[in-house]
Amino acid sequence: MKALQSSIFRALSAIIVGALLVKYREEMVEWLTILIGVIFLVSGIISCISYFGSKRSASDVEIFDAQGNQISAPTQSFPLVGIGSIILGGVLALSPDTFMGGLMYMLAIILILGALNQFFNLSVATKYARIGFFWWLMPIVTLIIGLVALVKPNIIATAPLFVIGWCMMVYGVVELVNAIKINQCRKVFEQSQPKPAEAVEVKPEEPVEPETEA
Repeated sequence: MKALQSSIFRALSAIIVGALLVKYREEMVEWLTILIGVIFLVSGIISCISYFGSKRSASDVEIFDAQGNQISAPTQSFPLVGIGSIILGGVLALSPDTFMGGLMYMLAIILILGALNQFFNLSVATKYARIGFFWWLMPIVTLIIGLVALVKPNIIATAPLFVIGWCMMVYGVVELVNAIKINQCRKVFEQSQPKPAEAVEVKPEEPVEPETEA
């Protein structure tokens, strides 16, 4: 459940940041930079706390069926995007003037990391669910836009922040749907697997002394 909450918060943060970029990309850039930094910072902290909390509570024993297939639920992926969000959020919140010019490039990097994170989550989800082509297509689009904004921003018309803002909103919606659907598939997968038989303690029989005739 912690992983689901972390994904939902990350998705909502991306939607909010994207909406702010689309609406206020020209005006009041400084406070927008600070606000975006705070959102990224909080999102990254929650993601890392969720990862280490789930890792601590997860069992170290992996369970396999008779065919050698793992039936225990997969662990949560390493919070690569969370760590990147903490670094970016701290920089944007504490030094907005220094990084306002490079805001577009930082957001492009976050889009790239977010797309890679979605690829990883989808690859893990294929162990217990069939993933349609559409769900692979969306992170591909996000990755391409992030790379274009990072390498050749002039290709994105005259408003790269506008395009990145819309892309972040799309990423947030896809991340939100992915988190809910993957969580549902994981629950169905766990319920369909046979529970491991409980170990029965067998006490050794006490030796019986032979009867002696009086």
